[in-house]
Amino acid sequence: MKKTLFLYAILLVLFSANAQQIQWANKLIKYSSDLGGKQHGIKRILGKPDTFPQGGSSPNAWTPKNALDGYEWVQVGFEKPQTVKQVAVFENLNAGCVVSVSVDDGSGKYKRVWSRKPNYKTVMFKATIPADRNYYFKRKRRKIQESPDVINPGVEYAILDEAVSGVVAVRVEFNFALLPGQKEVDAIGISDSETPIQPMVNTTTAFESLISAKTLQLQDIVPTSPSVSFDGSKLFVTGISEVKNEIFSFTKNASGQWANKKLESSLNTGDRYNHVKPIGTNHLLKGGNRYTKGTTETGFELFVINNTKYDALGPIKVTAYNNYDDTAEAFLTADKKILIMGIETDFSQGASDLYFAQQKEDGTYGLLQNMGKVINSAADEGMCQLLSDNQTMLFSSDGFSAFGSYDIFVSYRLDETWKNWSEPINLGSKINTTDFDGLPFYDETNEILYFISSENETNVLKYVSIPKASLMKS
Repeated sequence: MKKTLFLYAILLVLFSANAQQIQWANKLIKYSSDLGGKQHGIKRILGKPDTFPQGGSSPNAWTPKNALDGYEWVQVGFEKPQTVKQVAVFENLNAGCVVSVSVDDGSGKYKRVWSRKPNYKTVMFKATIPADRNYYFKRKRRKIQESPDVINPGVEYAILDEAVSGVVAVRVEFNFALLPGQKEVDAIGISDSETPIQPMVNTTTAFESLISAKTLQLQDIVPTSPSVSFDGSKLFVTGISEVKNEIFSFTKNASGQWANKKLESSLNTGDRYNHVKPIGTNHLLKGGNRYTKGTTETGFELFVINNTKYDALGPIKVTAYNNYDDTAEAFLTADKKILIMGIETDFSQGASDLYFAQQKEDGTYGLLQNMGKVINSAADEGMCQLLSDNQTMLFSSDGFSAFGSYDIFVSYRLDETWKNWSEPINLGSKINTTDFDGLPFYDETNEILYFISSENETNVLKYVSIPKASLMKS
């Protein structure tokens, strides 16, 4: 039923978008308060919604100082003047606190055009994710703030009695004492139509046309971090246990099913977080090693595949490596020239971001550089795989409009700087659920995507066929 509602919302937008002109706030003019910082700051109100239709607390939304029980206001501008019949305010938590809307038609003065009436009802969205964000490797992520249960995410649709032409700015006033609990504001949009501006997930018809992902049952393993060898003949999976996280491999039996479970003892060099990703035809990038913070060590190591053996080539070292978290995600291009990591630093947009570093002549890597604001939000981005074209990147995030908490996205590199990426595209409701979906790995040989999904607070390994033509940049 939830998936049906999401698809309905997507289709509704596709049909209504042609009939109405919609703009999202793109400029801050004035505001009553700001907590400061990159997360929950006032700038997070700009642009289209980041947390709808799923709803729920997000660092990508504005949390004012008086969000619990006070009065706040904000004035925002738009790229170009337009006729306005509707102002839509997207509220992540406990929606229903907008009390007044005023517009500036270019005169520099605000005219009140809407105020809350006693019988007014906010359009509510059923929250589909828990307030406490999911975890990776059974370890909770660092929390930005404590928040109560997700209650009443919704959209305030202020329909004006008469349309106002030439609107360049909007002022929205809130009385957060109207409802108990924490409040967050995601976005403000305007339209020349009464048709409600619907939140939508940025996906494609190709992804929505896929066959739903299936669960791959593996013997006695709670799985994480799947990956497949270059030729598609071997599946690597990390098994989670209370004692140790260990890497196992599988090969296919006569019927083409993954079987022949094998413990890869030579790769399990640490106690926790052991995992590998095949790099090119004959290398493995292995994570989970202990390392000393404040050095060039990263906890990752490169192995060469020698028949059925794996020979260590040494640790991956990065100049001035720094990561606020205890763990990271990493991937290498096949030629080893570019290292991509999911880490959190002083230069992150908020939480874990995607970074890149270039290989130096001595084989180590230079300073990690942030991949930019288009691909990195104020929430978490990571768990990436760069495909063989060196342009198509899969990753997981909880910072963009999605079907659940963490969803899987694809983005395309636009130039040689490694800092310009296309807007992330959600892989759709046939892959992403209302819970955690992440750690994607695409087997290009067999054109199958493997990933981890959470079901009833337990990891399951899923797979789905995706044609290269639908996924990789042509």
